[in-house]
Amino acid sequence: MDSGRWRRGAVSRGMLPLLALHAVNEYYRLPWKPPVTAGLLAANTLIYLRPSFLDSLLPFVDEVWFNPHLILKNKDMKRFFLSVFYHVDESHLVYNMMSLLWKGIQLETSMGSTEFASMVVALLGLSQGITLLLAKSLLVFFDYGRPYYSEYAVGFSGLLFAMKVVLNSHSENFTNVHGLIVPARYAAWAELILIQMFVPRVSFLGHLSGIFAGILYLKLKGSYSGPNPLTTIIRELTGLLRWPVRFIRSSFRLRGRRILGRGTVGGGERRSLSGTWRCQACTYDNSDWLSNCEMCGTSRRSESGGFLRQVSPRSRDLSLEELRRRRVERFG
Repeated sequence: MDSGRWRRGAVSRGMLPLLALHAVNEYYRLPWKPPVTAGLLAANTLIYLRPSFLDSLLPFVDEVWFNPHLILKNKDMKRFFLSVFYHVDESHLVYNMMSLLWKGIQLETSMGSTEFASMVVALLGLSQGITLLLAKSLLVFFDYGRPYYSEYAVGFSGLLFAMKVVLNSHSENFTNVHGLIVPARYAAWAELILIQMFVPRVSFLGHLSGIFAGILYLKLKGSYSGPNPLTTIIRELTGLLRWPVRFIRSSFRLRGRRILGRGTVGGGERRSLSGTWRCQACTYDNSDWLSNCEMCGTSRRSESGGFLRQVSPRSRDLSLEELRRRRVERFG
């Protein structure tokens, strides 16, 4: 692979618009839009395009190539984690993102966003770690280091192989792998061999490690009965990020209610403001100190559904028109 400087502001040759059109079409027809898959697609694409507002924040490809020798020598975690989000050209990016779109939508829809996000993090760590382990083992035990230990690689494909293993782990169906019909559970192995035959420059070790990562993830998940710690962490972080949004929404919702006199009138929600109770007949919010509706005279209901005290039966005979008239008289 070319290890030259990463160009600034990559120009599309026509494949990226097709990717965007395909992604929009897929998401448009879905009743629920998987957010994590969309985020991964956007992250990979933005890193490739490298817009000017991100140029100073993103490292160049020379700084993130996955190279086992440099990672172990310098303990370079930047190469370990970021290399999966970089691609060498447009066709490399589009091919991987098409595959991510298909696999991600199915997995995230079936697992849920939190579980899917935790799986992606786990598979990333496992696949990259296994690649390091295999490369180092080949060097130490077989003195076979040049092709793999000194290899430079980037791309999301190792993670995609792991996701394919998870996706097809319980499938009894057959699938088409580049024109070859194979059992779905062995599709990743068939694709590994076929891609290596027709595109020999791809990272064989990275793809193989992705398959091993998917298998190991399924084994660990099957043997561990407790809650996934990664899922718990991601769920807590998501809850913290959503709290400001919920607070703002609730603030606007309260401001949108029409407050008149000592209570509010109308509003579609059944829950009243703190310190008030809502009349079941006319929806007027009364103070907790009152036992009867200040608007129509209906008695307050207890939590069990019964009446606390019947002071005035007049509301039983009031028509809706009469209630409206009394509201107008009271509030002008």
